[in-house]
Amino acid sequence: MAGRHRRPEADERPLVTVEAVGRKCPIPIIMLAARLHEVPIGSVIAVTADDPAASADIPAWCRLKLHGFVAEVPLERGSAFLIRRAY
Repeated sequence: MAGRHRRPEADERPLVTVEAVGRKCPIPIIMLAARLHEVPIGSVIAVTADDPAASADIPAWCRLKLHGFVAEVPLERGSAFLIRRAY
């Protein structure tokens, strides 16, 4: 599994970013699920969120749905959560 807090590699840069700062879980996950189809299989999508629950909830959702959790990248406000679409 990739490191949780780190700078993304070139192949991990997101094609789409879902802006969910200011929203409480599970809204960031609902927004991610609704927009996941916007990136090709094997590509990365990001979700920005500042709800502390997102640090546990987004990786757990990825495991449940079999998508790859790439990394959590700290931002000035919250974090960007990088997810690789599996299907």
